[in-house]
This record gives sequence, C-alpha cells and structure tokens, in this order.
Amino acid sequence: MRIIVFLIGICFFANVCFAEEVPIKEEIAQLKARLVALEMKLATQEKCMDEQKQCILDQNKKISEYESKLSKIDINLHRETGLPEQIIKGLEISAGATMVVQGTNNVNNASDTAAMKDSRTDGSYSTDITIGKEFEEISGRAFLHLENGQGAGLEDNLTLYSNVNRDADDDVNVRVTEAWYEQALFNDRTVITFGKLDPTVYFDDNAVANDETTQFLGRIFRNSPVIEFPDNTMGIRLAYMPKEWIEFNYGVFDGNNDWEKITDNLVNMGQVTLKANFFNLPGNYRILVWDNNVYHAKWLDDTKTKENAYGFGLSFDQKANDVITLFTRYGWQNPEVYNPEVTATGDLNYSLEQSWSAGFQVEGKPWGRENDVFAFAVGQIFSSDDYKKYYDYSAKPEGHLEAYYKIYVNKHLSLSPDFQYIWNPFGKDMVDDTNGVFVGGMRTQVDF
Repeated sequence: MRIIVFLIGICFFANVCFAEEVPIKEEIAQLKARLVALEMKLATQEKCMDEQKQCILDQNKKISEYESKLSKIDINLHRETGLPEQIIKGLEISAGATMVVQGTNNVNNASDTAAMKDSRTDGSYSTDITIGKEFEEISGRAFLHLENGQGAGLEDNLTLYSNVNRDADDDVNVRVTEAWYEQALFNDRTVITFGKLDPTVYFDDNAVANDETTQFLGRIFRNSPVIEFPDNTMGIRLAYMPKEWIEFNYGVFDGNNDWEKITDNLVNMGQVTLKANFFNLPGNYRILVWDNNVYHAKWLDDTKTKENAYGFGLSFDQKANDVITLFTRYGWQNPEVYNPEVTATGDLNYSLEQSWSAGFQVEGKPWGRENDVFAFAVGQIFSSDDYKKYYDYSAKPEGHLEAYYKIYVNKHLSLSPDFQYIWNPFGKDMVDDTNGVFVGGMRTQVDF
C-alpha cells in the first residue's frame, strides 16, 4: 500500500514539474522573439538616423553654396552688409507748413474780384518736405525738396516793385523744387553742388533776412529785387574756402528754367564772403556780381532785343551783441535794358536800377522769451532812369517798412504778427495810385 502511495506521489510531482516547465519555455521563446524584433527596429532606426544625418549634411552644403553665390552677387552689385542700417544712417526727413493771412486798406490793382482802393483780406499756405542723406564715408550729400501751396494772398491785388508775401505759392501740385547732389573735396575745402538748385540759397544770402517762413515776408527783405534770380532751376555751384574767414562761390544756372538750349540762357553768379569775428561777435560780408544772358531789350533802342543784364550786390549781417543782429543790403543792375517777360498791370514793362534795405533782429532773452524774435527793416527801390525816359514817368522810389514778432509757442509751432507799409507804390506811376499801402497779417509756422 505504501508503495502504491509512493508511486502515486512521484507521478503527481512529475506532472506538476512538467506543467510548469512548458510555460517557462514558451515565455523564453517569446522574449527571444521580441528581442530580435527590437534589434531589427533599432537597426532600422539607426539606419534612418544615418540617412537623416547625411541629408542634413547635404542641405548644409547646399546652403553654404547658396550663401557663397549670394555673397558674390553682393560684391558684384557693390552691396554692403547691413544694408537697411546703412540706408537709414545719415537720413534726415523734415516737413513744415506755413499759413499766412494778410489784409490791406488799399487795393491798387483792379481786377474782376477787387476794386481800386478797396480793403481786402486774403490767405495762402505752403507745405515743404525735405529729404537729405549724408554719405559720411565719401563726404557727399543728396537732397530733395518737395513743395506745394494754394492762394496768391494779396500779391495779385497789389501792383508794386516788390510785393508783400514771398511765401505765396498758388500751385496745389506737389513738385520737386530742389534735387541735387553735393560732394566735398580736398579736406572739405572745396564743395561742388549740381542738380536742380535754388540760387538764393548760395547767393545774396543773409543770416536774418533770407527765409520767408520764419523771417521777413516782404520780397525786398528776402532778396535784393534788382538781382535777376532764375527760379529753382538746373545749375552747378562751386564753393572754395581756402581759410576759415573767406569763402568763394561761383554758380551757373539755366536762366529760363526750361532745361532747353541751356547755353543760350545762362545766368552766371559769383560771390565772396568774408567771415568776420569782431570782439568775438560773428559777421558775414558778401560781395556779389552776376550776369544774365537771357534776351533783354534796350529801352532807348528798339532794334536791340538781345542784350545782357548784369549787376552787383552787397549783403551784410553782423552780431552787435548776444541778442541783436544787424543787416543791410544794396543792389544795382544795368538800367539800360529790361526783360520783356517781366510786366506789371496792363502788360506794362518796367525795370529797376538799384535798391537798399537795412534792419535788425532782437532775440527775446532780455524779456524772458529767449526763443522769440522781434525784427524791423526798412528799404527803398529805384526804377531805371531809361525806363522813366521811355514812358516819361517821374517814378519816385518805392519805400518799404516791415516789422514782425515771432512768438515761440513750442518747438513745433510759432505765430508771427506781421506789419508792412509801402509808400510811393510802383513809383506812383499807376493810375489813381497815390496813397500808401498798409498790410497787416499773421503767419503761422508748423514744423513736424
């Protein structure tokens, strides 16, 4: 019986052991299969990674090739690195608007809208945009001036040798009034400027009487009325400063401002400027000569219609102390000829012979307004003796007086009450034109 029980126990134990051995073998087989699969996946991933690395290397090589080609293109086009920064560097943009309202007690130019001796108030505005670019590495500069405006102001209602609103610009079209390039040479001792130029910037200039937007409005005090400046036109200007105290300027301009047959209509101008420093007070003393070969006619000889005009001028400004600046101008031109394109009311030809003006500017520091300015000027214009003989006129000297006070409101806005008085308007040669003309107004200047 014990033997039987022993055999039964052995059989049971064997069955149990065999039953456990089978699952373990299966698990080991499954684990081996998974290990093989993982090794295959790993091998595949390593292969993909190698391929991706090679792809990246190929792409980097192509990028390097493209960068090399672009660099060669930049060199061929003379480009520099950081081009946007280079464009902005040295760039200056400014804008301004000038609005003028003026009234008079004596209209002396009859028209469809105004009667002789009437009172009248008119306005005008002008806008200016300037863009400048300095090229410091080559000592060069480019400049562009855009301008437009509306309203003739009182200028079309008054007949004068020199009118009362130099800023009036009755042209709503935006146009290029200046476009030039300037190059300094020989350690900045010589400067050449060419393009579309404003001759009054370089000749007959003045520190306190040369800007109608911030200084005197009357034309006689902006520039000498006996100098035949061409309008902004094609030209070239050469300046030479051998010493700090002296400067030579010479300019040649298209006299007709039509860019046609330029050599037939040249205006030549030369100016010497002496820069003084009396008692540490700066001053400028300018001597100007000019010649205009646009066709002029001779007053007392109708057969001569291709004459030249010529003349000279002086323009001085001198600091009297730290707040007062004095100025004076004088001009003379050939009295024997006239420009047929310059006419007064009724297509009347006339010509001027000489003019003078003088005045002063006082800065507002003594009364606690250091940015304000008060200025006063007086002057006279004399018509040509040959013109008077031709028409048998007496033609008295036309006199001008102007005073303004510029109120500095802030760095963007200034207001300037302006008063002018003209006696002997147009030499009293116009019909019924015997009374003086009083003009009062306000100028507003806005700077952006």
